[in-house]
Amino acid sequence: MGPGRLPARRGLGCCVLVLLLLLEGSGSPGTPPPPRRHWAEEQGGVPEEKPWGTARYEAVKKHLGTVSALSKQYWQYVACKVWQEGCEEEEKEPEERQSSPIPSWGFPLVGQDYLEILSAWYCSFGKCCETGDCRIINNITGLEADLSGQLHGQHLAKEVVVRALQGFLQSPGPQKALVLSFHGWSGTGKNFVARLVASHLYRDGLKSECVRVFISLLHFPHHNYMDSYKAQLQRQISETLQRCRQALFIFDEAEKLHSSLLDAIRPFVAHHNSKGQVDHQRSIFLFLSNLGGNTINEVALDFWRAGRAREEISMELLEQRLRLELQEAAENSYAHSHLLRENLIDFVVPFLPLEYHHVKLCARDAFLARGLPYTEAMLDEVAQMMVFVPKEEKLFSAQGCKSVPQRINYFLP
Repeated sequence: MGPGRLPARRGLGCCVLVLLLLLEGSGSPGTPPPPRRHWAEEQGGVPEEKPWGTARYEAVKKHLGTVSALSKQYWQYVACKVWQEGCEEEEKEPEERQSSPIPSWGFPLVGQDYLEILSAWYCSFGKCCETGDCRIINNITGLEADLSGQLHGQHLAKEVVVRALQGFLQSPGPQKALVLSFHGWSGTGKNFVARLVASHLYRDGLKSECVRVFISLLHFPHHNYMDSYKAQLQRQISETLQRCRQALFIFDEAEKLHSSLLDAIRPFVAHHNSKGQVDHQRSIFLFLSNLGGNTINEVALDFWRAGRAREEISMELLEQRLRLELQEAAENSYAHSHLLRENLIDFVVPFLPLEYHHVKLCARDAFLARGLPYTEAMLDEVAQMMVFVPKEEKLFSAQGCKSVPQRINYFLP
């Protein structure tokens, strides 16, 4: 915390302290204060052998000392509860406090409520969370649960995404940014997984200031302006990394990302071994691409024709064939393929084509998301609206689950 923030925080703390003191906090939290005695009785009476003025002065001095010490304890309590500082003093044993000359003290119930509100407000944009930044939540357990319950037909994607993110976030000092490349046909779940990753790593999901989404044809549409795009992209990535110690960058339609933009991306995803480098290692890059979809589909079709379950498809088999196709595509001047050829992509994540029963599961989820009742016949009707390929087998949905949420509009009253 910089020195400039300390006076402001002290001023805020003083205001809170005055508010809580006005709430008449004395005694243990949640207990009524002891009955007040006459001021002279509290000071042990006026000694007869001393002049009245001297005794009064000494009594006032003692009283002010007690108030000062009590105020210090109030301040330590506020600092501990809100900023997690000075909590060592709050960990005293009860007998130590009882032996202290300072009267028993604490906040009343109303004061406790105000303190909890203040703490929650401060944490909403402060640094008092387990990650050190309340914008970052890194809920890998929740991500794994949602992938298992909501992502259908993608056993490889579930495994690779969770394992890659978990290992990266648990690493004390990664040598480079984490780069994942999602591949598969449209509607197989690439964007869905990217949204889940954002919502489980960041409190505000895709709306977080730590997350940036770039769509190739939307943000970089004209080849004549690539130099301008490159400067803008590099500035936006740098600014996001300055704001957030853990940033997420999503590039949709990555197969259309022009190779000239590689110079803007490469410094942020390359290995950094020397000290003094700008810390890009805690950033995560997701590239979403339709490239390689045909190779993935051919493998899935071969397994089906051989009478083998799609869950038997291994990452080793699929990744080898997928990388060969992607490296050949590097000749097409696309930055995404060059990243793969330069070994800057850490994990290739395949998304398998979706079958009839997967489309029904997507339809079920769409009905549930809108709170609508459904029947098996309705789910079948939605699935039958989709186009299935190849022409002979009619095994895979050509659009995956992409238009399923819109299809259920036919069943609205």
